[in-house]
Amino acid sequence: MAGNSFGELFRITTFGESHGEAIGVIIDGCPPNITVDESFVQSELDKRRPGQSKITTQRKESDTAKILSGVFEGKTTGTPLAMVIPNEDQRSKDYSHIQDKYRPSHADYTYQMKYGIRDYRGGGRSSARETAARVAAGAIAKSVLAQQGIRIFAHVSGVGKIEAPNLHSDDVNELLAIRESNMVRCADPATANEMIAFIDGIRKAGDTVGGRISAIIQGVPVGLGEPVFDKLHADLAKAMMSINAVHGFEYGSGFAGSEMQGTEHNDIFVNPNNDAGKLETSTNFSGGIQGGISNGMDITFRVAFKPVATVMRPQQTINQTGESTEITGKGRHDPCVVPRAVIIVEAMAALVIADHLLRHQIYHATK
Repeated sequence: MAGNSFGELFRITTFGESHGEAIGVIIDGCPPNITVDESFVQSELDKRRPGQSKITTQRKESDTAKILSGVFEGKTTGTPLAMVIPNEDQRSKDYSHIQDKYRPSHADYTYQMKYGIRDYRGGGRSSARETAARVAAGAIAKSVLAQQGIRIFAHVSGVGKIEAPNLHSDDVNELLAIRESNMVRCADPATANEMIAFIDGIRKAGDTVGGRISAIIQGVPVGLGEPVFDKLHADLAKAMMSINAVHGFEYGSGFAGSEMQGTEHNDIFVNPNNDAGKLETSTNFSGGIQGGISNGMDITFRVAFKPVATVMRPQQTINQTGESTEITGKGRHDPCVVPRAVIIVEAMAALVIADHLLRHQIYHATK
């Protein structure tokens, strides 16, 4: 099965299945002498792990990452960095009722048709459990970016038709504290309370709901991204669209920009510090990226997640012999994926920026 690796210079390969012994990741291309704080890696995984609250799946996993290689005395060595995360709470029997049925809007049918075999225990590789490995790798990428003063912040900005107002602060530490003070991970407390009540009602009704995550990347230098096919926003889009349940990506003004006129939408350059090499723009409809290359402004984007496909209500479907049948979700599932997906969005963004940062550094080193 191809498609298990991501990135060019900062490259990750994930492995493992939802109900296998473990999942894990190999990072190739991480620079040497990057400080690796294992408690930070674990704190990132804790934000994604199941069983956090009443509005997330109740699967109990500690998601404890073990570093197998690539780190010596707390610093990266420049060799492949491998991490493994054991699966501790598999309940494969929860899926025995669907071993010959295709769950609506899942990967069951497509996997069966493509490979002639599928792991019905939680979906195998198609399970969102695989994203824990990405979060572990993203923690290392964030450590690389921190040395350059680059920070990433994401939060739940929408659930169903509930929409949070624009962020009121540019202080990432302040926003992070607000986000982590509530179980839905929204940086607006009033909206968070509304979202939590709504998701809990959806959960009790045996249904699910989608949502949106907004992100901001601060401190990105001018020049990241390549023309044509490797545009920075194109790679961010691929990264986000590779996350389970993601159905949409927009950056800057996004789809709203299509309703504007050019005179409204153009970001006018200004020179507040009288430095021709460090221009700014009076607005940021470009989302920090112009021509596929970062312009030094904050990079902003938004990701849309569909409702979780497993619902605790009877639905009609087809089995592997082509017969009509009924299926009802069992086991432990999220009624809304976005509270746990916030850290996945940050991780994938960190992987993209770290990769392009290394590519940019090599370009300047060879000029």
